[in-house]
Amino acid sequence: MFRPLECFIGLRYVRARTQRGLVSFISLASLSGIGLGVAALIVILSVMNGFESELRDRLLSIGAHASLSDPSEGLADWQALAARVAAQPGVAAAAPFTQIEGMLTSSNSILRPVVVRGIVPAEEAAVSQLEGLLTVGSLGNLQPGVQRIILGQFLASALGVGVGDRVTLLAPAVEDGRLTPRLAGFVVIGLFQAGVQEHDVELALVHLDDASRLKGLGTRPESLGIRLQDPLAAGQLRVALEIDEPGLQYTDWTLQNQSFFRAINIEKVMMTLLLMLIVAVAAFNVVASLTMTVTDRHRDIAILRTHGLAAGRVARIFIVQGSVLGIGGTAIGVALGILLAANVETIVPWLEMTFNFRIMPGDVYYVTEIPSEIHLADLILVPALALAVAVGATIYPARRAAAVEPAEALRYERP
Repeated sequence: MFRPLECFIGLRYVRARTQRGLVSFISLASLSGIGLGVAALIVILSVMNGFESELRDRLLSIGAHASLSDPSEGLADWQALAARVAAQPGVAAAAPFTQIEGMLTSSNSILRPVVVRGIVPAEEAAVSQLEGLLTVGSLGNLQPGVQRIILGQFLASALGVGVGDRVTLLAPAVEDGRLTPRLAGFVVIGLFQAGVQEHDVELALVHLDDASRLKGLGTRPESLGIRLQDPLAAGQLRVALEIDEPGLQYTDWTLQNQSFFRAINIEKVMMTLLLMLIVAVAAFNVVASLTMTVTDRHRDIAILRTHGLAAGRVARIFIVQGSVLGIGGTAIGVALGILLAANVETIVPWLEMTFNFRIMPGDVYYVTEIPSEIHLADLILVPALALAVAVGATIYPARRAAAVEPAEALRYERP
């Protein structure tokens, strides 16, 4: 089988037992460092992918993927608008709602900010998973005109109320160009827990008619919530709807939570840069190992040069040697990283049981289990970065090898 001379000699140097044990130790440290860095990157990025997916699912479980709103006038004919939206490809369902921001107080005189969402229980089931998040009560108990409310678990705890207690909503309204406060009393009939602080601490549910009247819209809903078959296609829906009605506004979950997901992406980038320092340290070991090898192989290099081997080909010998360390370390790291990332849900409980501690206690975090989601893009990007760093580290020692002068190297050699 044909094999270039540079590869033959480079691979032979990798396999050869050197007389200096320090060189072998540094080479092993380089291999281990690259493997450890790659494995750590894959595991950390997989865990962060898992958290991102978990939080995205929880955010989308309690609300629509997109919405069309007319805050000033409301939607006079929301059924026709819903039919128009439902005709678009990729739309699963649509349901009306009205949203009010205000303050909620209880008999304890405790005041808390709240976002009140007015819904139609029968319609809401098609666009959200609210019913499955209720710990007490049912959405079906929200009836128009009877002033009933369902609170987030932590909002109810902050107000010091439970099922059967009364709360008072203070909501601003605009009448004749003036801001006028409106008060409405409600009876708590249920509690929910979404696992997202924004919802559990601030969100309350009432019937659509009660919310619309309180906002001055009569029985008209303020918005139409839209659920998509693919949440990531929310941006495409905006283009497909071709919204041109005055006062009608479009928004979706990517716009509402863009700062949140941008923060997650920044964290992933920073974590990648920090963990790449492990690979960078291993790359310095590659430089040291190859530099010492070049020193040991001065005589071999000189002989090759006197036999007519060009300086560039000599450099490629040591690039091959260093690249083998990089490829080997990267392969080990990818295999170890996939193994660990795929078994995080088994490894973490074992660690907690062995060392008697909780990594994510339930009284502090909403997510008590560490999720993991391996992305193909990470399995391509991380090894590519590691290989680029490892191969780049071979350039300086290879250039030193190419610069060896045969006459100087062989001057003091015995005949």
